Amino acid sequence: MRRIRKLSALAVALCLLSMPASAQSLADTFAAAYRSSDLLEQNRALLRVADEDVAIAVARLRPVVNFVTTAQTSVRSGADQLTTLSFGLNAELMLIDFGRGRLAREGAKAQVLATRQALINIEQNVLLDAVSAYMDVRSSSEAVALRQATQRVITQELNAARERFELGEITRTDVSLAEARLAAARSELAAAEGDLAAARESYKLVTGDYPGQLRPPPALPGTASNLQTAQDIARRTHPLISQRQHEVTAAELSAESVLAERSGSVTGTASVGREFGGQAGDMTSASAGVRYARPIYQGGQLNAQHRRATAQRDAARSGLHQTVGQVLQNVAVAWANVDVATARISASQQQVRASESAFEGTREEARLGARTTLDVLNAETDLLDARTTLLQAQASQQIATYNLLAAMGLLTVEHLGLGIPTYDAEAYFNAVRNAPLSSPQGDALDRVLRSIGRD
Repeated sequence: MRRIRKLSALAVALCLLSMPASAQSLADTFAAAYRSSDLLEQNRALLRVADEDVAIAVARLRPVVNFVTTAQTSVRSGADQLTTLSFGLNAELMLIDFGRGRLAREGAKAQVLATRQALINIEQNVLLDAVSAYMDVRSSSEAVALRQATQRVITQELNAARERFELGEITRTDVSLAEARLAAARSELAAAEGDLAAARESYKLVTGDYPGQLRPPPALPGTASNLQTAQDIARRTHPLISQRQHEVTAAELSAESVLAERSGSVTGTASVGREFGGQAGDMTSASAGVRYARPIYQGGQLNAQHRRATAQRDAARSGLHQTVGQVLQNVAVAWANVDVATARISASQQQVRASESAFEGTREEARLGARTTLDVLNAETDLLDARTTLLQAQASQQIATYNLLAAMGLLTVEHLGLGIPTYDAEAYFNAVRNAPLSSPQGDALDRVLRSIGRD
C-alpha cells in the first residue's frame, strides 16, 4: 500500500509539472463567461432601452415643430372648380405642466438606476454559473481518475485472487467476487466519464468553449468575519436590494405625476403658412397663442389612474421589504453551507486517512490468510467512497464560498479584481440623456462594445 501511495504522489507531482503554462484558471473562466454571456448582452440592451426612456422624457418638454401641407379641391353649385394648396409650419411648446415633465424625467432616471442594479445581479449569476461549471469539470475529471485507479487496483486484486485460487488458498467464490467488483468498477467508470462529458457541455454553455487543462482553484476569497457582518454588507451592497429601492422611487414619482395631471397644462402654439390658389389669391398667414386646458370630467379615469399608481407604489415598497428579508436569509443559508462544507472537508480527510490504513491492513492480513478477498474489496470500496466524498466536499466549499459572496452582493468582476474590461453603463447614458438631435452616442457605444469584445 505504501508503494501505491508513493506512486500516486509521484503521479500527481508529474501531472503538476507537466501542466502547460496555458492551463485555464478560475479567473480565465470568469473572464470567458463574462465576455460570452448572451444573458448579459440581453440585459445591457434592456439598460439602453431604459436610458432612452430618459431621453424621451426630456424630449417631451421641448418644442414640437411639424411641417403641414394640404391640397383641397371644392366645387360649388353654379361655380367653377376651386383648387387650393397650402404649406405651413406648426409649433407647439409645453409652457407649464405643473411638474409632470420633471417627475417623468426623474422617474425614468430612477428606472435606469434600477436596471443597472438588475444588470449587476445578472453578472453575479453569470459568474456563479462559471464557478459551478469550473468545479464540476474539475470534480468530474478527478472522479474519473479515481475510478480509473480503482479499476487498476481491483484488476490487480483479481489477478492475485486467481493466483491464490490456483494455489488452493481461496475458493472460486473469491475469484467471482473480484470479477463482479471489477465489472462494477468498469460501470462506475463509464458513469463518471458520462458525468465529465455532461460537465464539459455545461462549461461550454457558460463560457462559450470547451475546457482545456484546468488549474487547481485558487485560495478561497475573503467574505466576512461573522454572519452579522455579512448580512450588514448585503444590506448595503446587494444589487437586488438597490434595484428595489430605485423601483420604489420610480413608483413614488409616477404616483405624483398622475396626481399632477389634475392641474392641466399651459401650451404655447405658433404657426406660419402660405396658401396658393384661394379666391383671394395667394396669401401668407401667421398666428400665435397660449392655451390652458384642465380636465374637469373624464369618467373617473384620473382617479382610477391615481389609485393604480398608488397601489403600484405600495407593491414596490412591500417588494423591497420582501427582497431584504430574502437576501438576508440567503446570506444565512450560504454562511451555513460554508460551515458545513468546511466541516465535511475535515471529516472527509480523517475518513480518507482511516480508510487508507484500513485498506492497507486488510490487504496485508489477506495475504496472511486472515482476511478474505471480499474483505479487501470492501475496504477498497470504502477508501474510494472516502476519497470521492472528500472531492465533493472540496468542490462544495468552493461553490459555497462564492455563493456567499453572491448573497452579499460582492460576486462581481470589479470586486474579484479580474482586471478585464467591463461594460460602462455610463457611456451610453451620458450620450443620450439630453436627447440630442445628433450626437456621438453611436460611436461611444461602439467603443464600449469593442472594449469588451462584442462588436
